[in-house]
Amino acid sequence: MVIGVPKEIKNNENRVAVTPAGAASFIKNGHQIYIQKSAGLGSGFTDEDYTKAGAQLLDTIEEVYAIAEMICKVKEPIAQEYPLVKENQLIFTYFHFASSEALTKAMIASKAICLAYETVEKKDRSLPLLIPMSEVAGRMAIQEGAKYLGKPTGGRGVLLGGVAGVKPANVLIIGGGIVGTQAAKMAAGLGANVTIMDVDLQRLRHLEDIMPANVDTVISNEYNLEEAVKTADLIVGAVLIPGAKAPHLVTRSMLKLMKPGTVLVDVAVDQGGCIETCTPTTHENPIFMIDGIVHYCVANMPGAVPYTSTLALTNATLPYALQLANKGWVKAVKENEELFKGLNIVRGEVVYKGVADAFNLPLKSIRLEEEIPT
Repeated sequence: MVIGVPKEIKNNENRVAVTPAGAASFIKNGHQIYIQKSAGLGSGFTDEDYTKAGAQLLDTIEEVYAIAEMICKVKEPIAQEYPLVKENQLIFTYFHFASSEALTKAMIASKAICLAYETVEKKDRSLPLLIPMSEVAGRMAIQEGAKYLGKPTGGRGVLLGGVAGVKPANVLIIGGGIVGTQAAKMAAGLGANVTIMDVDLQRLRHLEDIMPANVDTVISNEYNLEEAVKTADLIVGAVLIPGAKAPHLVTRSMLKLMKPGTVLVDVAVDQGGCIETCTPTTHENPIFMIDGIVHYCVANMPGAVPYTSTLALTNATLPYALQLANKGWVKAVKENEELFKGLNIVRGEVVYKGVADAFNLPLKSIRLEEEIPT
C-alpha cells in the first residue's frame, strides 16, 4: 500500500502521524511511505531521519494526497484540505465529526473512507487511540489552568497548591474517565483540593480507592454541580461520549455562580464542549473572557507538547495502521472489530450513529458479517 503523511496545518499543530521508526515498520512490511517535507520537525524529527528510515519525501501537501492510498494524520482535514481528499482514499486520523457539520459534509462529498482514531473501541469499551492523548490533555489541563489562574491573564490570582498558612486552590473536575483521572493526579500532586464528579458510582468508588487524601468524589447531578462551581477556582470539563457531541453540563447561567477570575478548561471542546460558553480556541489565542470567567478551550491541547504527544500517539496507532496497510481496510475491519468501530463515513455514507445523530443524517447500518461496500 502507498501511505502518505502530510504536514499538519491546523493552527499550532506540531505533531506528526508517523515517526521515522513507524516509517521503517511500514517499509519492512512491504509498503511505500511518502512524507511531506518538514512534517516531523515540530516533533523533533528531521527529513533526514525519515530518509534514513527509507521513506520518500514530497514537497507539497497536494503531492502527498495525490499519491497516497492511505493518509495518516493527527488532526482532521481542514477546509483547504477538503478538495485534496480522493474518492476511495482511506483517511486514518482524529476526526471528531460530531463537532463539525462542515467537515462531515465535506467527507461525505469526497466519498473517502474515514476511519476515526477516537471511535476505535475495544470490547471493554476503552478507546485505545484516544487514551494517550486524553492522558496528555488531562495533565495539560491542570498546567494551563494553573497558569491562567494568575492575575495577569484575568484569573483570580490563586496559586494552585497554596503555601503555609494559605489554603490551596479548589479544583473541580467534571468526568472521571482518562482525562479526569489524569487531571486529578496532576492537581492533587500540586497540592490543590480536588473534587471529581461523575455519574458512574462504580467509577467513583474506584477513584476513591486510588486517589490521595486531597481528592474527593461526588456524584454528578445538576444540584451538586451548581453547588460545586460556587467554590471552585479551576473547573476542568472532561466529559466524553464516544463519537458523539458532548453534553453541556456547565451552563451559561452557572457562570454567575462562580467567583470572578475562575478558570474553565474544556477538554471536550473538540467534541462540541461540555461547557456551554466554550468555543474552540488555538494555542495562539487560547483564552477569552465571559462574565469575568476565564475560558481556555484549545481544541488540540496535546499539540503544544508534540514530542511527548507524537510518541504517545504513534505507540498506539501504528499497530492498527499496519493492519490496515497489510490487509487492506475492508479485510482489516472485518477481522478486527476494534477497527470496524472506527469507521465513521464510508464512500459517502455515514456509518457511525453518533455522527448521524449529531446532524440528523441518514445512517447506513453495516454489520461485520455483511458485505462492506468497497
